[in-house]
Amino acid sequence: MPGRLKMNNNSKSTEAPRFPRIFWIANGVELLERAAYYGVFIVITLYLSRILGFSDVEAAWLAGSFSAGLYFLPTFSGALADKIGFRGALLLAFGLLTIGYASLAIFPALIESQGLVEYGKETIYHGLKEADIRWAIVPILIVIMIGGSFIKAVITGTVALSTTAETRAKGFSIFYMMVNIGAFSGKTVVKPLRESMGDLGLINLNYFAATMTLIAFFSIMLFFKSTEENRSGKSLGEIWQALLKVLSNGRLIALILIITGFWMVQHQLYATMPKYVLRMAGEGSSPSWYANVNPLVVFLCVSFVTGMMAKRSALTSMTVGMFIMPVSALLMASGNMFAGSETILGMHPIAAMMIIGIVFQGLAECFISPRFLEYFSLQAPKGEEGLYLGFSHLHSFISSLLGFGLSGYLLEAYCPDPRVYNDHAAWVEASAHAHYIWYVFAAIASVSAVSLIIYGAVIKRIDAKNDTDAEMATA
Repeated sequence: MPGRLKMNNNSKSTEAPRFPRIFWIANGVELLERAAYYGVFIVITLYLSRILGFSDVEAAWLAGSFSAGLYFLPTFSGALADKIGFRGALLLAFGLLTIGYASLAIFPALIESQGLVEYGKETIYHGLKEADIRWAIVPILIVIMIGGSFIKAVITGTVALSTTAETRAKGFSIFYMMVNIGAFSGKTVVKPLRESMGDLGLINLNYFAATMTLIAFFSIMLFFKSTEENRSGKSLGEIWQALLKVLSNGRLIALILIITGFWMVQHQLYATMPKYVLRMAGEGSSPSWYANVNPLVVFLCVSFVTGMMAKRSALTSMTVGMFIMPVSALLMASGNMFAGSETILGMHPIAAMMIIGIVFQGLAECFISPRFLEYFSLQAPKGEEGLYLGFSHLHSFISSLLGFGLSGYLLEAYCPDPRVYNDHAAWVEASAHAHYIWYVFAAIASVSAVSLIIYGAVIKRIDAKNDTDAEMATA
């Protein structure tokens, strides 16, 4: 557990809860970091393919590994943060992020200076297609990944330690609001950059991200003045042993693998959707804005859905959400079937049906995400819930790798990059079945939904047998 922050919390009051300055600093820099991250991540596969010349498959595996690391490392980064202190960890994190994002912007210019690529529409791709130097992007992504993992570990710890039992619920409500505001604003800035600069906007977006994290760095340096004491966090060895213990729990691993199917489809907002929409609906589309529909739906509906399902079990709520996901994927696929229509809702049919599909995806998340941690904790051995919850995002680690990786192969097979074709008619023929991509993800979501029903039935039978055995043993 991160060290305790010495600070002056206000005593109980009938007034609205008040928080110490460190709470607002932590939330402020979280907003900046989320704006930087989501602004870059929503177009990361476009950047890797259009700017650096990676194939769809290569870009997918790179982006998927980057996302997977951000879900796997925070528990270990949190242990290091306990050793060096929250302030030092945040300075390190934002320093790494600023260097990383700035490097994403500078790296293409360095390559251009060597005559390997120009910013022309065609030469961006073909100039780097065979250049090994493009793989130098890997250490840059690792720097960002490490920096981001510290943020996930430290900011939530700071919010927890700067609130009291009475103010904690309100404190985390504010925190999640800041996360969503940051994510929304980061993705919103992408469209005007791309409209004004074309593919060059994919490069300059990284300057925006670096500026956000640099402001956060100086905010921590100037205003984050906490004193830390009584740090008793786990060692890296203890955390590794805890991970092995979780991996030996068959019941939890089965649950993680089933929920991985949901998150594989959810990750397509970043893995498949941007390239699919731009290739099929045209460059005037706005995939970064379409992606914002998901958090908007969650924000508007999650409280209602949670209340509606309050008397239902967590497993029941999750199962409902799992069966909504195939519907979401099929709606996304249907846009290609309406290609002959002029517009739907005033938009290209593919863009319109993509948005409707994302609405259903957001609804599915409302049923699943709030109840998953609850159910996950109930499957952990009594007294070890905290240890197990530290690895509750293993499903996102797995789904990032599999979801992004599969996306690359499907894009290459059914919705290839138009710029690898000299003849537009040949590309039209190659992409005639682009919607098959979403059929694959609809199938994955359907298998996951059915698997969750089977899982629930098996767990119920096992628990009933264990209860009977326990009663007989005590009789």
